[in-house]
Amino acid sequence: MTTSTRGSAHGTRGLPAVLVLEDGRSFHGRAYGAVGETFGEAVFSTGMTGYQETLTDPSYHRQVVVMTAPHIGNTGVNDEDPESQRIWVAGYVVRDPARIPSNWRSVRSLDDELVAQGVVGISGIDTRALTRHLRERGAMRVGIFSGEALPDAGVMLAKVRQAPEMQGADLSTQVATKESYVVPAIGTKKFTVAAIDLGIKGMTPHRMAERGIEVHVLPATATVEDVYAVNPDGVFFSNGPGDPATADHPVSVMRGVLERKTPLFGICFGNQILGRALGFGTYKLKYGHRGINQPVQDRTTGKVEVTAHNHGFAVDAPLDKVSDTPFGRAEVSHVCLNDNVVEGLQLLDQPAFSVQYHPEAAAGPHDAAYLFDRFTSLMNTVLMEGQRA
Repeated sequence: MTTSTRGSAHGTRGLPAVLVLEDGRSFHGRAYGAVGETFGEAVFSTGMTGYQETLTDPSYHRQVVVMTAPHIGNTGVNDEDPESQRIWVAGYVVRDPARIPSNWRSVRSLDDELVAQGVVGISGIDTRALTRHLRERGAMRVGIFSGEALPDAGVMLAKVRQAPEMQGADLSTQVATKESYVVPAIGTKKFTVAAIDLGIKGMTPHRMAERGIEVHVLPATATVEDVYAVNPDGVFFSNGPGDPATADHPVSVMRGVLERKTPLFGICFGNQILGRALGFGTYKLKYGHRGINQPVQDRTTGKVEVTAHNHGFAVDAPLDKVSDTPFGRAEVSHVCLNDNVVEGLQLLDQPAFSVQYHPEAAAGPHDAAYLFDRFTSLMNTVLMEGQRA
């Protein structure tokens, strides 16, 4: 949904740009990144750091990200922090971009990186007003237009309203790996995990590898037979973009895993897949959770964690009762303290759980990193029980 022209970032910054929402409101600013036009769903992220990880998170595919922090680009861009091989956001909206990056790890500026990857953005607008508008009206389609001569307002609005909506979008196969690959365990190998890539972030298999897990990352189209061909001790379902209501194939695969009672862990989209596999519905949030400062309570311990989020859909499960499912009893294990949205599920009769947020979070916070240890403990318990049997 992006058409752009490339050139130096310094050559594009003075050009006019306008952001147009599907309800007709517009914001005028200056070009940032590539020049051209782009369309997607307007969402806002409240993180004050980690913009490079946000840009390269496949879950942001077809979304135009509005940064609520006013200063973006201060630390430049490096080659170590990306979560994937490319920038996935459809467009980028900032208030005050850094003129000169300053960090010992920086190898180029953020706006140069946006230009190089053809990402159309806008700067110099009131991002606080835009964020308040999205909170009141909800996430909606948006277009960014930049260049010497901009289309008429009516033409821009018509283009925005012709763009596809996020509800009903099936996107995971567009961002997932096409070929399987292996992330080796760091140190002594203890377990093997089959990870279904629905838009996986690079830090996720790394966090597992740190715990002695050899991770076989499989395409989103992988079958149950593909999963068990690697002889896994556990199965993981990743984060990813799109509407979980369209994810019939991953839901079918997960049900096959649950039938075999293999230890299972899901993150974000994987949480929604587990919800559907258990028979719960999903729904679109008004404006979603995106950022690295969301308070979540782990109901199994009572502990409150500050967590990283990126989701616009949620699981519709009862908060205060145990539910009977085709795979045994299930309960909500984590809940967002801002709005009581379901942030985690767990089965009580077999080793399966999921969370809606990101325990692998880079650049942080790391309050929820223990969940990878919980997954490891589940695999170890099942392995020991099998040996005793």
